[in-house]
Amino acid sequence: MQAEEHTATAEKILQAASRMFAARGFANVSVRDICKKAETTAPVIYYYFGSKKGLFDAVVRRQISMQGFIGKLSQASKAADPRDGLESFIVTYLTTFPEHTFDMGLYMRDSATLDKQSAERVSEDLEKIKGIATTMVERSMAKGLFRKTDADSAVDCLLGMLNRVIFQHIHFAKSLDREAYTRFVTDFFFRAMK
Repeated sequence: MQAEEHTATAEKILQAASRMFAARGFANVSVRDICKKAETTAPVIYYYFGSKKGLFDAVVRRQISMQGFIGKLSQASKAADPRDGLESFIVTYLTTFPEHTFDMGLYMRDSATLDKQSAERVSEDLEKIKGIATTMVERSMAKGLFRKTDADSAVDCLLGMLNRVIFQHIHFAKSLDREAYTRFVTDFFFRAMK
């Protein structure tokens, strides 16, 4: 088998398993189910991933990573003008948030038990995001554009407003005029921080 064939086979298995695990969780998906969906055999899955758990871990590593999103937020926050940086951060947050990260099946090893490793991985990424926003707020305070206050609490409020929109969309399929909400949150936050 050529290297491209190996990669394509492993990718096909990962894609099939990703959809199934995201929808049903680890315990409710069998290797047989994955074989059928990926049009492969169990030995091929074991060859690439070692076990069902190895496949699940590969899916989780790939699906719940927010590194690309974190990079976009970091870049967006670096505008020279603090208002532009904040608005760019908010727009980026609301338009590129990796919603697939919160497919509940990726956090379930057993039918109703959250996988601690998956939850910790996402928690670490969310802390990185908070760090980017905190740095942005602290820079604005240092320039005298924001009043001196607890930057962590200010960022918690900002992210709370943004996460409400994201999770309303993810969990309840609610839509919102994101452009109008971006303007509102930016204005609200700037007024609150003056």
